[in-house]
Amino acid sequence: MPLIPEEPQIHESAQGPRVTPAAGRSAQTPRPVPGPRPAAVPRPGRPGPGPARPTPPAQRSHTSAAPTPPPLPTTPAGPQIQLVPAPADGALDAAGEAVDLLLDTGRAPGDILVLTTGDPHPWAAHELSFGADAYWAQHDARDDVFYAAAADAERASARPVVVVAANADADTAIRGLPLALARAEALLIVCGDPQHINAALGAGV
Repeated sequence: MPLIPEEPQIHESAQGPRVTPAAGRSAQTPRPVPGPRPAAVPRPGRPGPGPARPTPPAQRSHTSAAPTPPPLPTTPAGPQIQLVPAPADGALDAAGEAVDLLLDTGRAPGDILVLTTGDPHPWAAHELSFGADAYWAQHDARDDVFYAAAADAERASARPVVVVAANADADTAIRGLPLALARAEALLIVCGDPQHINAALGAGV
């Protein structure tokens, strides 16, 4: 029977020789051809290989950065002033509490001068009993809180913080405040009657 042209016969010889695997051995899977290794995938939480991390940009200069906020306002007349309301008979205790707070917040003892407008502080009275020279020598050493009468403030040197105990009548307290203000370099704390203190300092504190 003649062959149909649309279905040409393909002889086995055209397929090439067959390779029959040996008995007991399976045909080996062809190995892939070695080539470039893919880049390692970074593990979570660990930086993988690759380009170095860029260096953080340098800080911008003030000319290109946003304008900086203005500094906090300061008291034009000098130190900052704080008022601790207290009656005359309680001013000494209020001053003691103010000193304790200053020391607890890191202020050095030698930075603090305590002035009394009325009766002297018990420490000052005790030290003066050994003589004025020994008393003022401790002032000059500047290694501890020093207590003095406001009337002696002219002899006392300026310190960063001055605490005033207004433990006298109003007129006496008012006379002692200007000297105390002149000795305070950074902070003046006044323990006393707010009305009289405001009148003496000429500002609402």
